Amino acid sequence: MVTPSTLATVHLWDRLVGAVSWDPKRDVAAFEFNPAFLAEGLIDLAPITMPAESSEGVVYAFSALNPTTFRKLPGVLADALPDKFGEVLIDTWLAQQGRPAGSMNPVERLCYTGNRGMGALEFKPVMAADDMNASLQVDINALVNLAGQAIARYQNLEATLDGAQDANALQDILRVGTSAGGARAKAIVAIDDKGEVRSGQVAAPPGFTHYLLKFDGVTDLELGRPQEFTRIEYAYYLMAQAAGIHIMPSRLLEEGGRAHFITERFDRQRGRKIAMQSLCGMAHFDFNQAGAYGYEQAFAVMRKLVLPKEDAVELYRRMLFNVLARNQDDHTKNISFVMDSQGPDAYAWRLSPAYDVTYAYNPAGSWTSSHQMTIAGKRDGFTREELIAVGRSISLRNPAEVIDEVSQSIGDWMVCAERAGLSEEMALSIMRTYRKI
Repeated sequence: MVTPSTLATVHLWDRLVGAVSWDPKRDVAAFEFNPAFLAEGLIDLAPITMPAESSEGVVYAFSALNPTTFRKLPGVLADALPDKFGEVLIDTWLAQQGRPAGSMNPVERLCYTGNRGMGALEFKPVMAADDMNASLQVDINALVNLAGQAIARYQNLEATLDGAQDANALQDILRVGTSAGGARAKAIVAIDDKGEVRSGQVAAPPGFTHYLLKFDGVTDLELGRPQEFTRIEYAYYLMAQAAGIHIMPSRLLEEGGRAHFITERFDRQRGRKIAMQSLCGMAHFDFNQAGAYGYEQAFAVMRKLVLPKEDAVELYRRMLFNVLARNQDDHTKNISFVMDSQGPDAYAWRLSPAYDVTYAYNPAGSWTSSHQMTIAGKRDGFTREELIAVGRSISLRNPAEVIDEVSQSIGDWMVCAERAGLSEEMALSIMRTYRKI
């Protein structure tokens, strides 16, 4: 049985950033920066909630934040933890250790993540077994089956992850599935040009590229997506490219009659880690509070981060795409910022490439019946004039032209759907819901 940890050190690019401790009496985590990290003056890790210039000697504890979203941690650290599907797998790991589900304190969860999380932050001491940090070959078909069993177990259906026959496959799904965010079953993998798939939460051998893989054939934890959801997301990827949106190279991985959606990770470049932080983590904009935050606030955060105008124009284009193509799952965890340790933008925050760009509209649903982020204070019923006004607020000279460009790309939906192998019935049902503005 693993001994619970209440203290962890936080690291970034071989630097000791600081330390975080769990206070069980106050039921909150406390974080303090390493004075040497602040004195270096290169990296402002949390410029809005814990600005480097005023953080020396300050102990941060954010007890008022929604614990469901932030786990009683500062947003920058909470962002490193997995979301719902990863939590299901962690509970499975806890059962292996003889501990009840949900018995991990937030600092333990950081230590379990160790050096396998999204982005570049790393946490010590590492709790997971040594083989969790190895790049080993995995079988996609087995991962699909185990992911489905994990979700069925979570939903109290008749499925089990117990038994010696599942031990190796269980380690595989734990090795690749516990770091990624979101409710949908997914894996972090590395794939070479011959099609070999390896666990991708750690450094991969030469010739491998890091991908995020979304499983086809596994029921979604929240949205109950149709079986074609991976083909839908690939069609949206093609359409987003046509709209001029910056999105990582993606494709479908065909296997066993299934089509898994894979997209290159933007937090891994040529073997090095790229820091990343969502709008939710950066500004403490709770993604679970639908309608509480607007795109205008996202642009205000970008101004505080001193992002270049091209990033604001990029986000404007994504906002238009989401509105016109009904991607209404546009919450604050689906906008992120990245920081590299090399290149012309070293140690500066920039807008990340787009991700989770797909059809998300259920008029009868509680989550995607309307947009998660507002425009002009509204979650639906947007007018062209309101969209133009947002463009003008970021000093865009020709917002109407950008609206027309994005609209034109969405007009090619049926072509993109056909390229993705989507059924005509599904493609038409999606197209009928598109907005005309």
